Amino acid sequence: MRRTALLATVATLVAGALVWPAARHADAAPATFVHPGVTVSKGQLDFARTQVNAGAQPWKGAYDQMLASKYADLNRTPAPRATVECGSYSNPNYGCTDEREDAIAAYTDALAWYITRDDRYAQKSIALMDAWSAVIKDHTNSNAPLQTGWAGSSWTKAAEIIKYTYTGTWTNSGRFATMLRDVYLPEVIGGSNSNGNWELTMMEAAVGISVFLEDKTSYDKAMATFRTRTAAYVYLSSDGSVPKTVPSQNLDTTAKIVNYWQGQSTFVTGLTQETCRDLTHTGYGISSISHIAETSRIQGQDLYGTDVGERLRQALGFQSKYQLGTAVPSWLCGGSLTLGLGPVTEVGYNALHNRLGIAMTNTQTLTLQNRPAGSNNLFVAWETLTHGDNPN
Repeated sequence: MRRTALLATVATLVAGALVWPAARHADAAPATFVHPGVTVSKGQLDFARTQVNAGAQPWKGAYDQMLASKYADLNRTPAPRATVECGSYSNPNYGCTDEREDAIAAYTDALAWYITRDDRYAQKSIALMDAWSAVIKDHTNSNAPLQTGWAGSSWTKAAEIIKYTYTGTWTNSGRFATMLRDVYLPEVIGGSNSNGNWELTMMEAAVGISVFLEDKTSYDKAMATFRTRTAAYVYLSSDGSVPKTVPSQNLDTTAKIVNYWQGQSTFVTGLTQETCRDLTHTGYGISSISHIAETSRIQGQDLYGTDVGERLRQALGFQSKYQLGTAVPSWLCGGSLTLGLGPVTEVGYNALHNRLGIAMTNTQTLTLQNRPAGSNNLFVAWETLTHGDNPN
């Protein structure tokens, strides 16, 4: 009996030893990367294509909106620069808008190619990517890290679709990969101690670039930074009396934390570090959290069941409630919020409500009200089309 029990114990310990490292590194890079695998998967693309071709709503309306936008214009002329210089609030703006919008256009054309199988869209996407990869060498001035994150997030979504689904040739795909590795990744992978939306967007780009380059080291580094920043961006009551912090920021007193949280001293579940700044910047952070969680899921590690998913759910619900018009209490941001959440709810809502079955009343109301969700002209685009009620 004792020998049997001992063997059972040893077997359990061995099993635990085998399982524990995998569980411990649940957000590590996959053994083999999945493509296309940045924010949107092949299954999601196939679903969207089927729905559009069947004329089903809201996907057909979302597709029509996308195709009617300036980003789908087949006559678009790319405007690459060797050095993109972006100051605070894009002042100065030397190539900042051009780069972001050319990147969104490349992604828009890639989606249009996938749904129509019209070669002209794939060729236009390639032309935009090639134009920039032939020229750009650097991003400069104070907004360089954020600008690189915004543009890098869209470039990788476009590149994944074209490289892994287009039936024609993309001769300069290697040069594009070199651009991502040498110009974009070094600017974002180190993170940022600015407002949280910066680092979240930078990690979105870093994760996407890592998938495209199949760079496991950078993927792991970006994911670790993302997990730390997400925990420090969205407050849960389980965090304690004050929000979690990013160690490198040295927010070692309550006063410093309150100051960083825009002067907000009452912490409630779902509040974000930028809620009292405005909901627009908060929306950028929420969007990048959802995009990285979606990429991770496609790559085989589902973060929606972790604190990432819970923070995303609570952040969406909290912000949606006030975006929908709920009166702002006096303890919250001095009784006044600057609204403008943006088209950022589809990915998280689909993952948490449709896939996991979690009731999200306010987020649902806002999501349905905003359909079809368009682009914020920075790094978010066409998510009703790609993720609206998408079961894949």
